Amino acid sequence: MTRDGEVDWEKLRRTVRTAVHFLDNVIDANRYPLAIIEEKTKANRKIGLGVMGFAELLIKIGIPYNSEEALNLAEKIMSFIDRTAKEKSVEMAEERGSFPNFDGSIWRKKGFRSLRNATLTTIAPTGSISIIANTSSSIEPLFAISFMRNVMGTQLFEVNSLFEEMAKERGFYSTELLTEIARRGSIQGMKEVPPDVRQVFVTALDIEPEWHVRMQAAFQK
Repeated sequence: MTRDGEVDWEKLRRTVRTAVHFLDNVIDANRYPLAIIEEKTKANRKIGLGVMGFAELLIKIGIPYNSEEALNLAEKIMSFIDRTAKEKSVEMAEERGSFPNFDGSIWRKKGFRSLRNATLTTIAPTGSISIIANTSSSIEPLFAISFMRNVMGTQLFEVNSLFEEMAKERGFYSTELLTEIARRGSIQGMKEVPPDVRQVFVTALDIEPEWHVRMQAAFQK
């Protein structure tokens, strides 16, 4: 994001280009358990560049996950990622060569003259790595605002950092509030939390199933 609360498109472009280059290198650096797996992998050079932190991006901009505005932004972001990834893959193909099965692929039929990777993007769940990165997983809404995480028999009390920051800035933060949120599982209907905050900090269980499906459709389009 930029300082004015909008998507930093130039930074996203650089990130996508670097990620595509990195993932293509992984194919050659990888150690394969079977020769047939290496053969098939290198014949198509498929990579799967994904997304995480989308829900927190919406929160920072101030857009509710379950809104038309969020769907439109999702489509715009993924379209940008897809287009940028293809552009980088074409550039690498001109330098390193297209994937071996390119001539018989759909990309040749679509008019591409070269492409390094048969596939470029995917919607991966990013469950574990999003925890490491301390952000929301994949394209999903927040799991919860405040909750107890069980790790090998140990209970860890976790709070969404964006919510905690906003609560402190706007003066409604308290440990009692966070404990009550963890008990309830949602901030919806809690008068202690301002309405505009409740609108933006929606969790997976707050959102109607329709919005989950529509968001998937927006990204997969």
